[in-house]
Amino acid sequence: MSDKCLVIGEAREGTLRNVSFEAIAAAQKLQSDGEIIGVICGNTDLENQAKEMIYYGADRVITLKHENLEAYTSEGYGQALLKVIKDENPSGIVMGHTSVGKDLTPKLASKLDSGLVSDVVDLELDNGKAVFTRPIYSGKAFEKKIITSGLTFITIRPNNIPALERDESRSGGISTKEIDIAGIRTVIKDVIRKAAEGVDLSEANVIVAGGRGVKSEEGFKPLYELAEVLGGAVGASRGACDAEYCDYSLQIGQTGKVVTPDLYIAVGISGAIQHLAGMSNSKVIVAINKDPEANIFNIADYGIVGDLFEIIPLLIEEVKKIKQ
Repeated sequence: MSDKCLVIGEAREGTLRNVSFEAIAAAQKLQSDGEIIGVICGNTDLENQAKEMIYYGADRVITLKHENLEAYTSEGYGQALLKVIKDENPSGIVMGHTSVGKDLTPKLASKLDSGLVSDVVDLELDNGKAVFTRPIYSGKAFEKKIITSGLTFITIRPNNIPALERDESRSGGISTKEIDIAGIRTVIKDVIRKAAEGVDLSEANVIVAGGRGVKSEEGFKPLYELAEVLGGAVGASRGACDAEYCDYSLQIGQTGKVVTPDLYIAVGISGAIQHLAGMSNSKVIVAINKDPEANIFNIADYGIVGDLFEIIPLLIEEVKKIKQ
């Protein structure tokens, strides 16, 4: 294997997700003296996205353009990326632990007869060997993994490994690889996006999440306002989603999204273990609940006992004052 590390970039509506840049930083840690190669799949002009990967630390970028890469399918992306992996023969591959990453990387690892360390939240070098930290038991504990031989293939959790500083003075080669994608059995007829506009939930630095205590769809409006003034995103517990207060695209928890923002504000959320599994590793947790015995207070760094419909407007007012 060559001393190269592939970073699989992931785009959303023509823009690379932040986790793509965090993956470059992880690759730099793995191979500080090796070559970092970005890879982007799509069916539009990918040059601007390729430049962004270079600005954030990639040495060169390979773009893969094909009509069967316009929308994600594991078959299409898998065929395209396997071609690049075979040609480049890297010693490492890094991708974000996103919905696409979770679906695609196990299939690639199987085709490559390789191991895979998923959901990495930290990595460090110990006597030249990379040690990967990942959560287990729904975030109640952590394990450390070492790859003893073969390909180093990992996915990283968003918002855990800081991206390198963006440097527009960096330059690198951008090439387009000719690929043949055939035998696709999955056909994308239409894509319906129900995700909220604004900051992407899985990569937000600030999240304001509502539970059953919000009481209604109308009750989520102050949460959206608070998230807007904080420059964050809105999330929800499964209970709030089941009660149809909001869409399931906002669900955080064991069966929803796993998030690790700098600030997580839990509003009217009791703190069921399934929800904690999706947010307990947030750096600072603020809980707002009228029940002083709510389980959410057991993991909160700060707790406010009271009526959320009185507290949230006060928070919005104070944040606006600070920003003036």
